[in-house]
Amino acid sequence: MTVVGRWAPSPTGDFHIGNLRTALLAWLFARSDGGRFLWRFEDLDITSKAEFRLTQQRDMNLIGLDWDGEPISQSDRLELYAARLSELIDAGYTYDCYCSRREIREAAAAPHDHLPEGAYSGTCRHLTAAQIAERQKSGRPPALRLAAHAVEETVFDRQLGEFTGVVDDVVLRRGDGTPAYNFVVVVDDDDQGINQVVRADDLLASTPRQVHLAHLLKATVPEYAHVPMVLDGEQRRLAKRWGAVTLSDRIALGEKPITVLNALLSSLDLPQLGRVSELATVLGVFDAVALPRTPFIYEP
Repeated sequence: MTVVGRWAPSPTGDFHIGNLRTALLAWLFARSDGGRFLWRFEDLDITSKAEFRLTQQRDMNLIGLDWDGEPISQSDRLELYAARLSELIDAGYTYDCYCSRREIREAAAAPHDHLPEGAYSGTCRHLTAAQIAERQKSGRPPALRLAAHAVEETVFDRQLGEFTGVVDDVVLRRGDGTPAYNFVVVVDDDDQGINQVVRADDLLASTPRQVHLAHLLKATVPEYAHVPMVLDGEQRRLAKRWGAVTLSDRIALGEKPITVLNALLSSLDLPQLGRVSELATVLGVFDAVALPRTPFIYEP
């Protein structure tokens, strides 16, 4: 089976070093297996901007990363999401949620058995017809949630091993009609034939949700590899506000793209290169098993 990996950023800003390192890893995993590497813009966020599509692709090219075909955009796939969401609705796997943000916070703060801390407790799943009619009078459009019933799903991660999590009643479609991340990512991966997902390990906790949705949609569950994040010198998740951490920042300070690429390769215990165009030579020595399992501390 041909490996099909993907890179699926939100075009909400320039990539920082942590983003580029994860992109490099996703590329290495796919290409070292002789696979395809696809690009998908997750642009349903209201802060997405067209200008960042260009800068993100530019930065990937500058450090030698390529992809197959033209990037696709979630904003062009709303009909697909509506159709797949109808499958879940028709099968009885969903319910309308009329809770306000305050009510959701209060419900999540209350202790409830079997659910992860901060999870929505399923208040609206238990409403009577009369209670639903009363809430409808408010005129506030409901969100659509998955009726998960606190099912457990186990994921085998290529890097981290077995991980079991409880699936909460995650939002599938927001009140404004926008389909939600955990749903669309499953639909997209299935539609594109993605069978390998490499991403930062802060997303591991949400993976059981996506696996469960894949089962309900009769979609293929990809192989997952969650890789360590990049942190700053104070052990904080890397962010642009912490310093010169984008490729453009580093170039403005006099660094060349090859310098940044070599820093990323060094953080993965991979050999240094003389030119960006030599990146494909690393594929022959790339070994996922030997990758570092701890966060990379980046101090520009």
